[in-house]
Order: sequence, then structure tokens, then C-alpha cells
Amino acid sequence: MKIIRRQNKNGPSIGSVHAPIIEKDGLYFKDLEGTGELLPYEDWRLSPTERAQDLAKRLTVEEIAGLMMYSSHQSVPARAFGRFVSTYGGKTFEESGAEPSDITDQQKKFLETDHVRHVLLAGLENTAYAAKWNNNLQAFVEKLPHGLPVNISSDPRNGASRAGAEYKSGGGQTSKWPEGLGIAATFDPALCEEYARIIRCEYRAMGIATALSPQVDVGTDPRWMRVGDTFGAHPDLVMDMGRAYCDGMQSDPDNDGNWGSGSVAAMAKHWPGGGPCEAGRDAHYAFGKFAVHPGGRADDHLKPFLDGVFKLNGPTGSAAAIMPYYSITVGMDPSGKSEGNSYSNYIINDLLRDKYGFDGVVCTDWGITGDPDPEIDSFGSRCFGAEELTEAQRHLKILSNGVDQFGGNNNIVPILEAYKDGCEKIGEEKMRERFEQSAVRLLTNSFRCGLFEDPYLDENSADIVGCDEHSKKGFEAQLKSIVMVKNNGVLPVSERKKVYIPNRFVAPRKGFMRTMTSAQEVPGADKAVVSKYFDPVDDPKDADIGIVFIESPMSDGYTKERGYVPISLQYRPYTAINAREQSIGQGDYREKDNPNRSYKGKLGITANERDLDIVLETKAAMPEKPVIVVIRMNNPCVVAEFEPVADAILVDFGVQTEAMLTVISGKAEPSGLLPVQLPRDMATVEEHCEDKPLDMIPYTDKNGNSYDFAFGLNFSGVINDERVVKYKKPQ
Repeated sequence: MKIIRRQNKNGPSIGSVHAPIIEKDGLYFKDLEGTGELLPYEDWRLSPTERAQDLAKRLTVEEIAGLMMYSSHQSVPARAFGRFVSTYGGKTFEESGAEPSDITDQQKKFLETDHVRHVLLAGLENTAYAAKWNNNLQAFVEKLPHGLPVNISSDPRNGASRAGAEYKSGGGQTSKWPEGLGIAATFDPALCEEYARIIRCEYRAMGIATALSPQVDVGTDPRWMRVGDTFGAHPDLVMDMGRAYCDGMQSDPDNDGNWGSGSVAAMAKHWPGGGPCEAGRDAHYAFGKFAVHPGGRADDHLKPFLDGVFKLNGPTGSAAAIMPYYSITVGMDPSGKSEGNSYSNYIINDLLRDKYGFDGVVCTDWGITGDPDPEIDSFGSRCFGAEELTEAQRHLKILSNGVDQFGGNNNIVPILEAYKDGCEKIGEEKMRERFEQSAVRLLTNSFRCGLFEDPYLDENSADIVGCDEHSKKGFEAQLKSIVMVKNNGVLPVSERKKVYIPNRFVAPRKGFMRTMTSAQEVPGADKAVVSKYFDPVDDPKDADIGIVFIESPMSDGYTKERGYVPISLQYRPYTAINAREQSIGQGDYREKDNPNRSYKGKLGITANERDLDIVLETKAAMPEKPVIVVIRMNNPCVVAEFEPVADAILVDFGVQTEAMLTVISGKAEPSGLLPVQLPRDMATVEEHCEDKPLDMIPYTDKNGNSYDFAFGLNFSGVINDERVVKYKKPQ
């Protein structure tokens, strides 16, 4: 592929494979329309909005409908198995002889026939393939009418540990950083902004121009499976982190911090706050579709949006896009309607658009317009409150609310049907005007990021991804995110000693896609990594110390056999005697006979109860020797079951084993603070209000330390610095 480039003096680079490059007034422009004349949308001297307005008027209804779609998860290379099956020339990737960066048959169809221009990159086998795949996509669409470039997006992909709550690719070859709660545990928004600046560079080197992040939900309910991806449970901390993240992502340092070819548009989520899900059940599933505000604290969940990502410090001003969550936010709509957030005219139009004045892109969460599954325990039933409508009617209802884009939809047919129905209801002129309004918003972000001038990458650009400088910064952030909550004079272990690390066992359980996972024997830690610091032994009797790596309790809020059950944050089974008699959220066509979702009196169990056993067994096997517990905390949990026997406890919010061993060995000192509370017991969890920040009774250990928000130890004792002073618990 030959890329022709022309560099403007004091202007952007122009890169093309198929479109002619024209010169006017001593400057270079891309003739995407092929007219030989400079049209307004081709003129980079105009503002992104002016260009988008000109182009929107030139697009057909079908082309605008294509802009409104966001592709399903794409992998490079694509495979012929799993949820997203793809082919190359009618053959599997392995049979076809295709290059990993080639475009699939399905991608060609949705780009050309369905006019899709927003593509979600999920799996990426090798970052070196990313630039080539991007170039192949861009060259393919440059030949099509108007030369509309592809805007590639990604969920967070720089996490140091794979998060199980969301469909993510994991770190790959990118620099490795803590997960959301880990960034929050640093209590350092400046570090968060640096993190965003670095991954912005890596994203653009892979062709990614939109980040489906930050997640600025306030993690007020500790049972929620996505709380690990949030910036914690304090609205002010989440607000500051979200603002810093968007500034780091969107500000192009080569354009005085404004929008430019180095920018990545941030899509903040999930409006109006997905954290207060009832009983911690997640709204990916119909059994978790209700968000509730029993404490009357809805404003705390709006704050990270209104005072954070809508009010950036940098010149880009506001997050470019917003994603509502799947939930039905109970009681928020004064009309009493019970609808998923994107289906709610009050939540999108009245609040987000009119009252708070957000005029950027609003994109639904993925897969909310398809027909519901007959089983409530399924992955694909998210058209909450609109189950009786057709797909076309759902699209029209969402568009009428002021939403611009449909996540995870490659099918243009229901959008065109919605347009036709809209024309019959309000007239073709008004419906066309509504389509153009969304087109302008969507195109503006691609103009802002320079995709119309030069979407092509140097195929060696991916060399910056995960480079030494970035990886070093990420590792330093991992170290800063580690929280030590207990130390009976054991840490640091500065000498090379013999260490016993037991293996783990996880029982079969329901996975993210609601299919059963097999039982797993899990190594406690990679012996090759441990050997850099200590001498691993197989028998605890031969060890000088024990290090037990465990994970927070793995639990589920619904089973086909038992119905609604408690999500447990303790390892041992417990009976939910403190749960509500009547659930706040009720109403599902599959639950007409028994709409009450209460699980009071039912038993809560976990898939990794064995984690508690290995802590107790290790201490029993070496009672006179120190045992250090390292807990990978996906969710805040009840540590009372093992704290008394642990000589030291370190909390891992998504770091590499090497980072934890660096702290244990004293080569770095822990400085992280808890961005959440660790509850005293499950009774305080059941009795708290899902929407109320930090309202549980925290656990107090044998040393008298309370595991409350902003608590943490260093090797000298309790940390009490300016961070602790700044982020006081809200009343």
C-alpha cells in the first residue's frame, strides 16, 4: 500500500491512498468527494462543527444511518469460532492464507453495504497488526462515497490484570497500569492524567481514536461486578479522576492541548450512574436491570459528570461522548415510567440534553435494541421497558430522546425502518433534520481527531506501544496503587528467603456471558517471577514465610434453580437474614407471578471459598512463621474471616505479581489508600443504601485499625497525608 503524504506549513499532514490531493492558496487538501474543487468539509481551516454541518447535508439517509451504528466487537485477526464468527474470502483465517491485518468479509459488508464507520476493536493478537489493519480499513473506505474515515474505538486495554466483569482484551502488549480502583487508590489525579496521556499515545499508534472510557460511575455498592473498573466510592475522587482522564485523552500537546491528530475522544460512562444497582446485580442481565436510590443520593452519581467530565481543565472543555447504562433508574423519571436509561426521554432529553446542556455524542450501551431472550438468566435481554416494541420502534424511541448512536449494532435495516416510521409521525423534513443533528455530532469527533486529513499510520508506529518508557511509568503506578492494610512487623522482607505459595482452586461458576466455566486449579504465583525475589518451596514446613495470593469472593446474584440469591462478599456461605423483604425494583414480563426480587433468608455461596481455606491451612502449617496475604480485590470484601491469622495483608487492585513482590521485598514502599470501605460483615452490606457513598460500618482489625475509605499503611505506620485530608468522607 502506497500512502501519499503532503505536509502543510503550520497545518496538518495530508495522507491519502486513493483520494486526490489538491492544492489551493499554497496549501494541501484531500479531495474526498472527487470533484476537483475544495468543498467546505474538505477544508481543514474551518472548524470541525462547520465541516460536519456541510458534510451531513451531503449524506444520504442510509449513510447517516451507518454513522449511527457502532460495530460489534472485532478481533485482529478474526476467528471462525466464538461469539463473533468471521471469514476471509469465505474461509476461516487459518484456511484462507490471509494476513492477520486483512479485512474480513463481514467487515467489508458492514463498511460498504451498511455504511458503518465506528468500529470497536476488542481482541488484538499483536499490536504490530493494529496499524496495518487500520490502514487497510481506511484505504477500503476512502474509495467509497465521501471518503468517510473509520473511527476505531476500544474498551480499556492497558489493565495489568484481566478484568472478568467486562468483555475486554486484556493488556496485550500495551503498557500495564492498575485497574480503575488501583488508579483511584493512588488518590492522585495528576497520575491519572499522565496515565491517560500515555495510553492516548498508544491508542493513536494503533489507530484508535475513541476510548470507551472513563467509567465514572460512583462505586457505592460493593457487590457490583464492575466496581473494580470505577474510580472508587467517593464522588469527589471519581469526579477529579474522570476529569483528569478526559483531559489526558483529548488534549493534543502538539496543538496547545486542544483537539488534534493526537487526540482520542473520550466516551464517559455510564449516565446517570450505574453504581447503585439493586443488591449489586448488574444490568447487563435482566435479573439486574434496576438501579435504585434508597438513600436519595442521585446527585452524588451525577456529580462526576456535571462537575467532572463536563467541566475539563483543558481547552477541549468536555468529554466528547456519553454512554448511558442499561439500567432502569427507579424513581428518577417523575412520570413514573420504568424504562432503560437510553429509552427514557426524561433521563436523556430532559436531563442530559436540556437541563445540563450536553451536546456531544450520546451512544447506547451495547446490544439494547434486540428482542429479549425468553430466559431471564441470559446475556441478551437489555431492551428494558421496551420489550413490547419492534426493533424499529425501539430505535425510533431512542433517537427521539436525543441519542445518536447504537452500540453493538451492525444492521442498518431497523434504523431505516425507524426513519420511515418517524417520517410518518413528524414529517420527512423534521426526521431528516433529526438525522443530520446526530450526523453532525458524530462527524465532529472524527474531524476533531484529524481522521479526514490523514487516518493512515506508519506501520512501525506500534513500536511506541508498551515501550520501555511507558511500561516503566505503568509499573510505577502499579506500585503506588498497592494498599497495605495490616503489617505486624513482617514487611518488608528484605532478605532472600524460602517462600511457600499455595495453589488456588475455583469451582465451576457462571461466566460473564452466562455460560458455565469449568473448575480451575490456579497457580498462586508464577514461580519464575517469584524466583527473582525469593526461593519458592513446595512444603510450608521448609519455608521461612508464606505468601498466599487469593481473590475477593466470586459470587452471583441469580441462578436458574434458586432464583435471586445474595451476592456474597465473604467466603463462607451465609444466610441473608438482613436483606429487604420487598425489592425496590419490580416489574418484568417474565416475573408476573412473583415480581418480588428479594432473597431474604436465602443462602449466599462463592466459587472460591477455597481461598479462605488456603490462608487458614497455610497458617496452621507454619504457626510460628509469618504469613502474608495478598488479595486481588475485584470487589470490596469481608476480610474478617482471615485477618486474625494474617501477619500482613496487601490489597491488589489490578497489578502484576512482580509489582507486589517488589513491595513485599522492600524495593518499594506501599503508599496506596483504600478508595472504598472494607465492610465489617455482610449484615452492614445488606443494610446499606446502594446509592449512598461510604455508608457501611468498616472492619476493624486486631490492631485497632479501621479499614475505612482512605486508610492505608506504609512501613512506618498509618498514612495521614494531604490526600487523606483532601478527600473527607461525605456526610
